[in-house]
Amino acid sequence: QVQLVESGGGLVQAGGSLRLSCAASGRIFNRYFMGWFRQAPGKEREFVAVISWSDGYTNSADSVKGRFTISRDNAKNTVYLQMSSLQPEDTAVYYCAAGLTGRSTALGYAYWGQGTQVTVSS
Repeated sequence: QVQLVESGGGLVQAGGSLRLSCAASGRIFNRYFMGWFRQAPGKEREFVAVISWSDGYTNSADSVKGRFTISRDNAKNTVYLQMSSLQPEDTAVYYCAAGLTGRSTALGYAYWGQGTQVTVSS
């Protein structure tokens, strides 16, 4: 009974920035990890970044390190993904997820948002 709602996606030119938000509600606990995944046309869903509610542990995919930053605001039950230096290959539907592990695979997450589209033009 966890609900996740992503927002902030849109169309941006290469080199630009976007900030995605994931608002969580329902039966969410500090032990949960919050992850961002993305899925591009014709590709499998891939891990982007993860953060823990409790201690701020973070991990991110090599493809986005140095460009994307994950953060959270516990008081607002919101997780953010700040994306900079966006490239066309970042184009995908971005999903927020919650789970009891910090694994970098979708199988480790039980709850998912509906996704938000990010399109980067060259």
